[in-house]
Amino acid sequence: MICVALLHSIVLVPGRRVVMSDLRDMATDVGYRNPRTLVSTGNIVFEAEATPLDEIEARLEAAFNARYGKPVDIIVRRGADWLALAKSNPFPDGEGSQVIVRVMRKPLGPATIETLRPYADPTQRMALIGGDLWIDFAGKPSQWKLLSALTTKRMGVGTLRNWNTVRGLAEMIG
Repeated sequence: MICVALLHSIVLVPGRRVVMSDLRDMATDVGYRNPRTLVSTGNIVFEAEATPLDEIEARLEAAFNARYGKPVDIIVRRGADWLALAKSNPFPDGEGSQVIVRVMRKPLGPATIETLRPYADPTQRMALIGGDLWIDFAGKPSQWKLLSALTTKRMGVGTLRNWNTVRGLAEMIG
């Protein structure tokens, strides 16, 4: 099966990031085939035997910690599920770098949007689809306080990807 793995952070220490070729090597070393990366933000597409996703996540997280001495959350989706996520974008008219999805390990509940509303600007749109949170920031995400509200402590384990990256990974899957 084809899988997409998203690393929550690839910053090891200030000024030092994981190199994508090392990440591909790590995936190969733990038995995954044909690993390929998209941009330098910790996205890997690879092939694996049909295995529960939580086992793949645990295996990759353990390998990352062993290799880099730092724990990191890794979210894994089946290729077909990633294609469905890409098709579910509720804001296709938004700017590719300003539309963000928070891909979650465990689905967010329906109250999430109301919890985040106090942090959002009226021009920003939010939608919960399949337990993942889509946001059209209507501007550069780093300029808005909503971005700082999307913490693991508040939301649970997940990671952000912009629409350009979501589409790029979907294209890699085919």
